[in-house]
Amino acid sequence: MGDPLRDSMRASLEEARKKEYAALIEETKAPPPVLKNMVMAFLVGGLICLIAQILYALLVGTNLNDKDAITVVLLFLIFCGSVLTGLGVYDKIGKVAGAGSVVPISGFANSVVAPALEWKTEGLIAGLCAKLFSLAGPVIVFGVTGSVILGLIKYLWLLWTGGVP
Repeated sequence: MGDPLRDSMRASLEEARKKEYAALIEETKAPPPVLKNMVMAFLVGGLICLIAQILYALLVGTNLNDKDAITVVLLFLIFCGSVLTGLGVYDKIGKVAGAGSVVPISGFANSVVAPALEWKTEGLIAGLCAKLFSLAGPVIVFGVTGSVILGLIKYLWLLWTGGVP
């Protein structure tokens, strides 16, 4: 059996070395390129929105009404985000663009599809079905719950103020 005092001192020394090493890493680590990251996020997010706006203008130009044109644009962005995620391209875009690729709805499609890609290793039912909404599920639940609560508040307010619900 080992000496408890020696083991304790060895553990303390090891912990001190780890803290010293972490401090050294922190000192020598280069600061993140914040300005470059902001510019890339702005450019890529703006490009995604520009593509959506051009598609919207083209659809409205073909006498499609606003509501239907918006629906087609949203479906297009979701489809492209899903396909690019499946091909492994969206992750590369995300590494360059950061939040610029996450904010548009294509980023939401990415968050739904990316976890589902693990089905290959875990099986179709346990993988695909269980992982499909692992990241996006809470977003959907809180979005729907929040909209129901706000709808009820508005309804009660209109009842109380005499407005027409």
